[in-house]
Amino acid sequence: MTAHVYTVNPRDPGGHLLEVSLTIANPDPNGQVLTLPAWIPGSYLIRDFARHIVSIRAAMGDDPVELTKTDKSTWQAAPCDGPLTVVADVYAWDMSVRGAHFDTTHCYFNGTSLFLNVEGQEDEDCEVTLLAPEFAADWRVATSMRRKDAEPYGFGTYHADNYDELIDHPVEIGDLVVGEFEAAGIPHSIAIYGQHKADMGRICSDMATLCSAHHELLGTPEGLDRYVFLLTVLGSGYGGLEHRWSSSLVCSRKDLPRRDEEKISDGYRKFLGLVSHEYFHLWNVKRLKPSAFTPYELSSESYTGLLWVFEGITSYYDDLVLVRSGLITTDSYLELLGQVITRVIRGSGRLLQSVEESSFDAWTKFYRQEANASNAIVSYYAKGSLVALALDLHLRAHTDGQCTLDDVMRECWKQFAAEGMPERGLESVASRLSGVELSDFFERYVRGTADLPLDKFFAEFGIRVHLRRAEGRSDAGGKPGKKADAKKAWLGATLTVRNGQNVFSVVHAGSPAEKAGIAAGDIAVAIDNLRLTRSNLEERLGDYHPGASATVSVFRRDELMRFRVRLSDAPANTCYLAIDDDGSEEQQQRRETWLSL
Repeated sequence: MTAHVYTVNPRDPGGHLLEVSLTIANPDPNGQVLTLPAWIPGSYLIRDFARHIVSIRAAMGDDPVELTKTDKSTWQAAPCDGPLTVVADVYAWDMSVRGAHFDTTHCYFNGTSLFLNVEGQEDEDCEVTLLAPEFAADWRVATSMRRKDAEPYGFGTYHADNYDELIDHPVEIGDLVVGEFEAAGIPHSIAIYGQHKADMGRICSDMATLCSAHHELLGTPEGLDRYVFLLTVLGSGYGGLEHRWSSSLVCSRKDLPRRDEEKISDGYRKFLGLVSHEYFHLWNVKRLKPSAFTPYELSSESYTGLLWVFEGITSYYDDLVLVRSGLITTDSYLELLGQVITRVIRGSGRLLQSVEESSFDAWTKFYRQEANASNAIVSYYAKGSLVALALDLHLRAHTDGQCTLDDVMRECWKQFAAEGMPERGLESVASRLSGVELSDFFERYVRGTADLPLDKFFAEFGIRVHLRRAEGRSDAGGKPGKKADAKKAWLGATLTVRNGQNVFSVVHAGSPAEKAGIAAGDIAVAIDNLRLTRSNLEERLGDYHPGASATVSVFRRDELMRFRVRLSDAPANTCYLAIDDDGSEEQQQRRETWLSL
């Protein structure tokens, strides 16, 4: 008998309950301890998945076994000879890539939400039997877990070598549309849940091109013999989570290409960037990871200052591989870079928190963002990707192209994949491999909060950096403005509609709104006695010149307050990049080499 046998029974779609049983062949004779992870790798927040267990019981054959809860995620069974069976009812109503969701239309789950760990027996084999729901026998199964007796995309029994592997195979069950392709000689598939009219042939072809480019960059990991993309399509949504043999993705229906579309739309480019990001994690964080994650400690926080390496560098390569593989043009890639730069420079938190600090504080700050987030923290994704970009351009320019970030990542893969990357591992490899003095770079831009001199780095590659004022709340940057970049009045606060009310969700540090006393959470009423809403804020401000004063009325709690605001000139915090027409042949060659495989 296999040491650990799990069964998932989707028995109650209306109540969103999954019945999950575990049979342990040889439980600890002193009383078996069982735990459920408190967080899921790739999402650095304590989520306490055990809170979704609504009932749990244990038995040996027909005899009940006492089960005592010893902390929020741990149970201990009374001593017994075994086999011991534990059955839990799990509430599955988390429509994200991190949890579990079950209703009459589909069932999706991560093992961290369902599968109890048998403490002390983590290295034992695991089997999982997936039962078909009685109300939808025509559903199919998509997972990267190895099949034992199940047919392809079928219900039945699956196998994992140990608990660590078991919880790294998300499962999607439902009326799925499946596409298959090869990359680097390895079978890949994409299983889509949700209504759509996407061109599956085009998606599979483009994903094959994209995945093959990643293998060309870093080589194929040993033992990789399959890969599965699980995609949930919604009316509006975006996100992903990486796994060793698969990834879970969420996208908006409008982002997928239809059969009559030939160009790559902004939405489809966004989707391909998501695919590229999660696929690059196949190397960066799922196999090569921080020493702090080797092995994972899933009962409490695991602190590291390297998330900027594993998410920021991944964020750099996700779009870079799109242009290198020929899926998007150079102009399209420069537009994406301009948008990232815009996101970073619009937040004053970059001046207070380094990307190393942002990485370390992910558990308490990045994943728990409040109204002051843009003023106090910086994203190790976005700022980390710019650090990676700057480091790559810096190395290329100072070694005449003989050492690049590609080379550094390949060397880190060789050196640290087995035992994990130490906190200064990337820095030491980059310095040794390139022969370039990098201590000042890392002190200023990784451990410090200095703004990256991107104009200087880009100039070596014949690219100019331009800054202008935003032309509205939907202006994400990346492109020249449509209007003359004239001065315009700026309040420095963002309005969001919440529960039908126009709420100041963000008040920027040092802005006219902050200086006047307006606070996040205030409900907007009027500006100079004219109604103020999210939809008319820009129009109202258009009636004023920088330096003019206005009275803004708000409700704070149930009190009406009025603030006299002296409006200022809008900041030039919207970036776009352009190729320098007067650039040298050397700069052009550097640029082409950088953007080529």
